[in-house]
Amino acid sequence: MSRPVVVGVDGSPSSLAAAEHAARAASRRSRPLLLVHGYLHPLGYGVPLNPYDLGVPAPTGESRRMLEEAADGLRRRWPSLDVGVRQVTGGPAASLVEESRRAELVVVGSRGLGGFAGLLLGSVGAQVAAHAHCPVLVVRPAEQPIPVDGPVLAGVDGSERGRLAVALAADEAARRDVPLALVHVRAADDAWPGPDALGEAGAASRAESDDLLAESDDLLAGAATEVRAAHPGLAVEERPVRAAKPERALVEASGGAALLVVGTRGRGGFAGLLLGSVAQAVVQHAHCPVLVAHPYEAGAD
Repeated sequence: MSRPVVVGVDGSPSSLAAAEHAARAASRRSRPLLLVHGYLHPLGYGVPLNPYDLGVPAPTGESRRMLEEAADGLRRRWPSLDVGVRQVTGGPAASLVEESRRAELVVVGSRGLGGFAGLLLGSVGAQVAAHAHCPVLVVRPAEQPIPVDGPVLAGVDGSERGRLAVALAADEAARRDVPLALVHVRAADDAWPGPDALGEAGAASRAESDDLLAESDDLLAGAATEVRAAHPGLAVEERPVRAAKPERALVEASGGAALLVVGTRGRGGFAGLLLGSVAQAVVQHAHCPVLVAHPYEAGAD
């Protein structure tokens, strides 16, 4: 059974924009699209109720109509796409994380856009981006222009999760027929005194800086070699970047990109922090959609 592309829909402009991105992603992958709406009992949490008296809460007719209308609109715009709907009992974040066990991709919407001033991703999107069991696409609002013919960017750090991010980014670039840009950010060496002030300690510092630069080049060259072996016709650019903070460098680079792909720190349920600080900042503040490279749940097609 084919894994679907899953998107959470609640009728908000952000979720409807996410549904459009999800339809495009499903079409590119030749996968079905599943619209999911998680609903809770209208009395909410914290109320001492007997579940045997209440039974399982039924979805409202209004939420069902909202879901069907969204699906009908997508079917009209994507006539060859298999679009399904599902209403599940539970909070939207937990519902989407559970659906991700059987999904090819989960798509969530971002609440806003801008610099580093505020929290731009809602709590549902943030939880799904951190805890899903498959890759998660975080999309920006519909009113924010995105260069669809821009490159796909991937951060390179040499880790296992970083290599997964590069592989997914290469697949995306090949699907979109756009270049892939591999970015490695190393710390800016602003403290280096320069050639006139070099003493013994300065020479050692310069040698260390040269070693780091060579390591950066080697990481990028190794990643590019693997990508070119898997996608011989793909245009691959290697971008070594010096910056005080890698997240700011990646956010800045995202301004001209169609997509930015980042890795995760780990896996599991809701117990731990699974997105590192760089990935969290990029998901919140990038100027283009962000693909968070979770590995797939084992055992599903």
